[in-house]
Amino acid sequence: MSTSAIRPLIILGTRPEAIKLAPVIAECRSRLEDVNPIVCSTGQHREMLAQVLGYFGIEPDVDLKLMQPGQSLVGLTAACVEAVDQVIGSHRPDCIVVQGDTTTVMASAIAAFYRRVPIVHVEAGLRTGDLDAPWPEEFNRRVAGIVATCHCAPTIGAAEALYREGVLESAVRVTGNTVIDALLWTAEKERAAPDRWKEKYPMAVDQSLVLVTGHRRENFGTGLSNICGAISDLAEGFPELQFLYPVHLNPNVRGPVTEALGGRGNVHLLPPASYPEFVWLMDQSRLIITDSGGVQEEAPTLGKPVLVTREKTERPEAVEAGLAELVGTDRVQIVQRAAFHLRLPQAKNGMSHAENPYGDGQASRRIVEWMLSEVTA
Repeated sequence: MSTSAIRPLIILGTRPEAIKLAPVIAECRSRLEDVNPIVCSTGQHREMLAQVLGYFGIEPDVDLKLMQPGQSLVGLTAACVEAVDQVIGSHRPDCIVVQGDTTTVMASAIAAFYRRVPIVHVEAGLRTGDLDAPWPEEFNRRVAGIVATCHCAPTIGAAEALYREGVLESAVRVTGNTVIDALLWTAEKERAAPDRWKEKYPMAVDQSLVLVTGHRRENFGTGLSNICGAISDLAEGFPELQFLYPVHLNPNVRGPVTEALGGRGNVHLLPPASYPEFVWLMDQSRLIITDSGGVQEEAPTLGKPVLVTREKTERPEAVEAGLAELVGTDRVQIVQRAAFHLRLPQAKNGMSHAENPYGDGQASRRIVEWMLSEVTA
């Protein structure tokens, strides 16, 4: 390893961050003459984060273990800012790398800014323009955007959002989204050895699977109740199909979903799926119904139609390209649009065949090369 190698501190705290930063970490480790990465986990998520890190062979150099039962956003934010500040002080990195819009990202950006350390923001520029949707993620990523040094925008639209906020063009690069890098690698690996998943999910055959996810805070209460009602209606209207719902551990999700959908013969409520397992399930699906941001990018890569149960999205490119459809949380609307796609022969579903705007699997290489050109040891 070269003594002139830069030392980025790569900070992650949740499962989506780990998925999207795993290819960046792998790219850094393939260039050890130039890059000596330090991986820090805040532990914002615990079990689900550990699954992903293990799958990608990543062992954090620093584990802050911040997750506490019943922790508030204020408590997590305060603990994260202080802990990351101490890590920056002890490791003296040349820059920090954060991804997306979590509390970990926002708190780490604040700590790095106070320490005058350059910030590389992966997946920069996503905006809905509404601080309540998604909440609190829209706030988190705007805070990171104010102080970032290198804005790695996944799409042209994200870059243009940054320009409108006054970010210099020289501080923005359209890199593609690293989630595509991770997804392509994982899909190839799981397709080559699918037996364990076929054994676990014998019902996931012949495109008879509808995959459902729902966990966003702004949908808690009435929104989630409406989504569950729509799934119940669809399960009754399409008894030949199987509806799989990996249910988030948050009791605000798990309780209402179990109460509304438990006991239906063709609705399967599952524990949260591991990342490779979820990729395989997406790959086997006929339709995906979700409020997830990442799934809006992953499903088009796999050629799957996706209905987004949100009123607004920070990923409009998929909607504009005809790869996703915003249906909100209106029960009737969800049922009508899902029924339309489920009755349409897959070969004729335009959502399955449009070009994916989120990347070509080379985003991590572009990000690391830009970081090397901008940051000096």
